Amino acid sequence: MALYVVRRILWLVPVLFFVITITFVLINAKYGLSDPFLVQYGRYLVNVVHFDFGLSFQYEDQPVSSLILKSWPPTAVIGLLAFLMIVIFGIGTGVVAALRQNTWVDYIVVGFSTIGASTPAFVVGIILIIIFSVTLYRVTGGNFSLPTGDFALDQHLILPVVTLSVLPIAFIARLTRASTLEVLRQDYIRTAWAKGLRERLVVTKHFLKNSLIPVVSALGPTFAVLITGSVIVESVFNIPGIGRAFVIAVSSRDYPMILATTILFSVVVALANLIVDLLYTVIDPRVRLG
Repeated sequence: MALYVVRRILWLVPVLFFVITITFVLINAKYGLSDPFLVQYGRYLVNVVHFDFGLSFQYEDQPVSSLILKSWPPTAVIGLLAFLMIVIFGIGTGVVAALRQNTWVDYIVVGFSTIGASTPAFVVGIILIIIFSVTLYRVTGGNFSLPTGDFALDQHLILPVVTLSVLPIAFIARLTRASTLEVLRQDYIRTAWAKGLRERLVVTKHFLKNSLIPVVSALGPTFAVLITGSVIVESVFNIPGIGRAFVIAVSSRDYPMILATTILFSVVVALANLIVDLLYTVIDPRVRLG
């Protein structure tokens, strides 16, 4: 009996060794890990060019590209609307505050921009939810997912867009105000006022372009951040966006999804910086001459 038990135990060794070896070989063959490094890297580059980032580890071997295409539209829509608000209200209030320096308008803009710049996004989101979704008008701020699997883009946009744009509006307003005040002290602006030109003409024809140079530098990275998603805002309002998908991928160690989103975020940032560089040539002709 003892000899039989010993033989059966010893027989487990080659069986387990065989199973482990076959599993190792199959896994390496499936993911191409047995190929040389250059072959793996070359194959990955070709796949990236074709927008093929492999299969997700978490979502039952679904293509990563399809997951990205599904999660990016809510983020892109919210980001574009927030960026539009930032450009309109940030630049507009900054210019008005500079033109009305040391008046009640200037004090209100500076006060609100200081509060907005010092308030975290999740605090703004929670306050808006309590005020508008619970207490007053019940403006829906989350629950983007519908029973059909799509996402809603109507009243659900209001609170996330406002939350996402508060801090950038405050920053752009202060930056625009400071830049505009610096330009207003230039001699050619004094000459324009001395010639009796109307305020609208002085603003649009003389100092607006020059005052926007540092603002455009800040709008580029801001656009990249907005279009790639805000983890905090998407978490507060339960938005199935790309930022939240990235955090879930990191927590679940979904490496193909992590690599894909990192590459796409880098592409967006690079394109935003390229657009800023091209806008410099329009705003400041000295860049073209240089």
